[in-house]
Amino acid sequence: MSPVFTFLFGLAILVLFGWYFATELSSRKRWLGLVLTVLLTAFCIEQLWPPMDVKNAEGQVVVPGKIRLGLDLQGGTSFLIRLIPQTESGITKDLLDQAVEVIRKRVDQYGVSEPVISPQGKDRILVQIAGLDAKQTEEAKGQLQKVAKLEFAMVDPGGDARVARIQAGEEVMPPAYILKPYKLKKDSKDPKDATQILITRRPALTGEHVSRAFPFFDQQGYGVSLELDAEGAKIFDEVAAQHKGHQMAILLDGEVLSAPVLQSDHYFGRAQITGHFSDKEARELASALENPLRVPVQIEETRSVSPTLGADSVRSGVVAGLLGLLFVMTFVLIYYRFVGVVAIFGLLINIVILFGAMAMFHFTLTLPGIAGIILTIGMAVDANVLIYERLREEMAAGKSLAAAINGAYDKAFSAIFDANVSTLITAVILFWQATGSVKGFAVTLTLGIIASMFSALLITRTVFRWLVDKNLLKSIYMMDLAPKRQFDFLGKRWAAAVFSLVLIGGSIGVFALRGENNFGIDFRGGDLLTVDSSQPVTVAEARKAINNPEVVIQAEHSGLKEFLTFRSAQGTSGSVVSKLKESFPDRGITVIGQDTVGAQIGMEFAKRAVFALGLGILGILLYVTLRFEFSFALGAVVALLHDVIITIGVFALTGRELSLVMVGAVLTIAGYSINDTIVVYDRIREGLKQGAGGSIQTLMNNSINETLGRTILTGGTVLLSVGALFFFGGAVLRDFSFAILIGLAIGTYSSVFVAAPIVLWSSKLRGKSVRREVLESGSLKRS
Repeated sequence: MSPVFTFLFGLAILVLFGWYFATELSSRKRWLGLVLTVLLTAFCIEQLWPPMDVKNAEGQVVVPGKIRLGLDLQGGTSFLIRLIPQTESGITKDLLDQAVEVIRKRVDQYGVSEPVISPQGKDRILVQIAGLDAKQTEEAKGQLQKVAKLEFAMVDPGGDARVARIQAGEEVMPPAYILKPYKLKKDSKDPKDATQILITRRPALTGEHVSRAFPFFDQQGYGVSLELDAEGAKIFDEVAAQHKGHQMAILLDGEVLSAPVLQSDHYFGRAQITGHFSDKEARELASALENPLRVPVQIEETRSVSPTLGADSVRSGVVAGLLGLLFVMTFVLIYYRFVGVVAIFGLLINIVILFGAMAMFHFTLTLPGIAGIILTIGMAVDANVLIYERLREEMAAGKSLAAAINGAYDKAFSAIFDANVSTLITAVILFWQATGSVKGFAVTLTLGIIASMFSALLITRTVFRWLVDKNLLKSIYMMDLAPKRQFDFLGKRWAAAVFSLVLIGGSIGVFALRGENNFGIDFRGGDLLTVDSSQPVTVAEARKAINNPEVVIQAEHSGLKEFLTFRSAQGTSGSVVSKLKESFPDRGITVIGQDTVGAQIGMEFAKRAVFALGLGILGILLYVTLRFEFSFALGAVVALLHDVIITIGVFALTGRELSLVMVGAVLTIAGYSINDTIVVYDRIREGLKQGAGGSIQTLMNNSINETLGRTILTGGTVLLSVGALFFFGGAVLRDFSFAILIGLAIGTYSSVFVAAPIVLWSSKLRGKSVRREVLESGSLKRS
């Protein structure tokens, strides 16, 4: 689809949206809603199809899929490279851009399709290469880190005799010279082949004048041929004319590769490097020399996933997603009967829009992204639950079906809008601060929230308009399992406060006792190795083979498969693999995942995680203050912190480790905690607006009881989808889904027993009436 058509289509959709919300005619809204639904759904299907690659019988891709898979799903390696500044000015934009271009050219030699090479911040570059095996990953590491600083320096004519005198202390080394080790034969271990040569500190020529470099083969073996630019050719010839018959050392990154004798006084811009290279070494050296980096680099983070593990992750994610969708659909159908069919229709359109938007904007689907989609499935039904429970109340009030439906949508709007916007705040902050695959979770969660609001408020309402206006729907029957008894929740606020303080204190205590064991390699640095085998290897056998108490070994399960994970110090995973293969040569040891994170970048990840959480809390505080009042915002934030601290405490108690994916889970818990709290707040606000009698405590109690059913139901739908992710989503996302499940349970409790009492206490401490503050804030205006 051409960009012009896409632009015109988007413009038309905006006009239709404006018309839809501006018109008051029911019949016109019905037709506009239908047109919008059909157009958007058709457009998203066109953008999405085919979602995955279409292959022929030989396995070749005939039609590429529209959904781009992340490395954790298709297999491959991700490197986070940091440029190391050599001057006080640091890393300039010019240096960063030059490094990106150099690395792009070096990656091209692997012949991979669509590698990702993009700047990250001011001094880092993210490199993602699909389809690399373990051996190629190690080769790529070396190639990406090679600075390729090429220098040509003259060798002192005094030769070995002068070097010997200097080493013996018989002669002082000239200040303009430096001793460098030099191997006469590169791979030789014979001490006779290792010597020292005296070269000038200041090079006669540098590699910046190399315009072309390519490998060659002659009688002496493989080498690299260089072509110099005009200025370089002139300088080289001047040096050759002056030092004809003398040795010239050729250095790469400070190491002497060769020291040939200048046989001529004119080389016409051509030079050769020989040094007993293999074919592969000559090609890599030529590539590096043709694309030299101007500053040293360091690989701070490496994440590698085999295609096998990626395929398993896709399979587990699809199974978990389908089961979560099935569980939610079955529940909605049983509980809400026919109107549940309308909710399911809206949910399916929601999923189509989500994937269509991902394809249109070329977002990458990652494993955490699949988790975001599954979570969205549960959250998308929340809006329908709020509407249907309102519908139940409107019908109980004796209103006609059409009036009840209109009243339900109108009254549920503010709660749906506020709850989704508060969750959206945390999702956007996560997208801004996240790195790697976690960003994929933020993308799917953000798109899912927007799509669910559209499907619940426009699509399902349009369906109801058509059904009611055409007399196809005359009555509605729904199950009602919500408790009918009135509970005095605020009367138990002191007992709840003590219970919460005990949980918070226990969580902080357990977390403090575990210390750094709370953090995975994402935050403290190190290596994480995932190993599969054709024949089982037990943890005890692996521990005996490694024989290192500092290496943490665990068995992980993904579906019916079992594999081992090894956590060790940075740079030690290679020796772990070697020991395993030596100890179990007949068991088919295969590396299917390998992560390496430097300690420095780990600390930065930790700081960014805390910053993201703090920013999310501030954003929610401001929004809830704007929409409600400060006492409400304070209650929401206290409930949020309560949920996050206890969830992390339970995580520590069960021996799990915090990772970058967990940051996404914690921010999601924060968003969902507010989601639940706002449903209660919205009912309190409505009671204040209607001038309900009695004390503020009575009003709050009534509001909590009136929303108790929907609180349980909305939590239940998310529980079904996240439960499917926990049991069927694979080992990688089990900790993520576990955190969401704990946060869900704690969040439901805090919305009742923490948020509302804090509002009450806060207003009393400040000497103000909640009723008066809310009325003065003007927040009771209809949204």
